[in-house]
Amino acid sequence: MHFDPQMIYAIGLGIALSACCGFRVFVPLLAGAIAAYNNWFNVPTDMQWLGSWPAIICFATASVVEIAAYYFPFLDNLLDTTATPLSVIAGTILATAILPIQDGGFLKWGIGLLAGGTTAGTIQLGSSMLRLFSTKATLGTGNAFLATGENAAAVTGSVLSFLVPVLVAIIVIVLVIWIAYSGARQLLVLRHNKL
Repeated sequence: MHFDPQMIYAIGLGIALSACCGFRVFVPLLAGAIAAYNNWFNVPTDMQWLGSWPAIICFATASVVEIAAYYFPFLDNLLDTTATPLSVIAGTILATAILPIQDGGFLKWGIGLLAGGTTAGTIQLGSSMLRLFSTKATLGTGNAFLATGENAAAVTGSVLSFLVPVLVAIIVIVLVIWIAYSGARQLLVLRHNKL
């Protein structure tokens, strides 16, 4: 069995960068657009728009607005309701653009959804639940600290995704498993308390 280092790099990059969409939707898209523009990874023909100047400008503007908006208490909770489906879409787009799958149809988009969209959505759900808890516990005053941590995770994770993609992908997979386990455990506790 032969392992292609470029394929392993691409898989790690696709998962790692997509997962960062769970912290902020547009920061990883901006990183992906800049990387595609500079040809840091092979972009499929149908995804060439990702590396265009209009995409870079659009994602840069959206990143600034999204980062700033999360510093307003209660608006951040409202944003989470739209950020969850958007993070799944963004993660799917990034994974589909990066993963080295020749089939450009259903298989590629399906794997993109599973590898990128699910990962991004799980992290977004975990962070939105944490923000909801912070809003209840601190009446929203602690949310700015949480937003700063998420912003740092999105930016740092996006940069590290290009430097050490496999390591970031492994950390992300562990984080996703932990979030899923914690969520399932909380549901069991709530269900048990109702009985």
